[in-house]
Amino acid sequence: MNQLHNAFTLFLSLLVEAMPFLLVGVLLSGILLLFIDERKLIGAMPKNPILGAFVGSCVGFLFPVCECGNVPVARRLLMQGVPSPVAIGFLLAAPTINPIVIWSTWVAFRDQPEIVVLRVVFSLAIATIIASVFSIQSNLKPILQPAIACAIPRPQSKSRQEDNTPTLLQSGTFWLGQSGPVQMDAVALGNTMAGNISTKPLPYKLRMLLDNTVQELRELGGVLILGSAIAAAIQVLAPRELILSLGQGPITSIVAMMVLAALVSICSTVDSFFALSFASAFTSGSLLAFLVFGPMIDLKGIGLMLSILKPRAVFYLFGLAAQLTFIFTLLYTYFF
Repeated sequence: MNQLHNAFTLFLSLLVEAMPFLLVGVLLSGILLLFIDERKLIGAMPKNPILGAFVGSCVGFLFPVCECGNVPVARRLLMQGVPSPVAIGFLLAAPTINPIVIWSTWVAFRDQPEIVVLRVVFSLAIATIIASVFSIQSNLKPILQPAIACAIPRPQSKSRQEDNTPTLLQSGTFWLGQSGPVQMDAVALGNTMAGNISTKPLPYKLRMLLDNTVQELRELGGVLILGSAIAAAIQVLAPRELILSLGQGPITSIVAMMVLAALVSICSTVDSFFALSFASAFTSGSLLAFLVFGPMIDLKGIGLMLSILKPRAVFYLFGLAAQLTFIFTLLYTYFF
């Protein structure tokens, strides 16, 4: 009974901590849809994959969301046709590369400023590398969830102009508009019903923003609740004594803190204070691994990522992030 009470308390704390940031992310997603011209947004993004990955990783400064709020924003970026390296870079780096998290890390580790700097540098480097790797696949739709893949606008190309495939046989769902079949998704909605949204009155925009917010909260909120419940159960059932016993060696301590980061699923805005409580038992490299890996991959974040990517792609993200985090923090442990 005591364990059940502890699990429920942890579940509520994770949920209360994460829900405001999910709401912020959903609101930013709606603003991207309704108030920002996607053609200008896409045109401003670098076409070079590596540069696009780097720029996407830095966008967190403009949209300061944690790992709960970055998913709806990244999803909206993809649906608006932003290059995949930009969206993937933002998805991985935004929880760390934002002013709120940098400030909270400085407050917790002001006696170790190198932790603050390296957290930003490592997160930025890992996100850029992974996003560049994903850019090798020119067509990202096979690894996206069907609802997202159908919503991505198709590039206007000569091959498409010569495509004689009937419209109703193409992927996606459709509704009959006044001038024929129209693809029914967020992007098509923005290009048809809201094509001249800049001329619409503010009450109309706010109503559409409210509708979009309710829809995305209903979709992502359930996933967040399930992920928080799983993370709380594992925190209660996992033997912490075993994890702490692994904190002495340079390699085992990094692995232990990466596992702990994935299990506890603490929001990136406060995870630095949690990591600080392990400073006396773990190496600086392992603390850095916790701060870098946790915001990218944790249980509740994986659940939200599955609303964008198929399980295979999430597994690749998980594996690449884990390997790169381990290599970077191990090098820091041995050489610094």
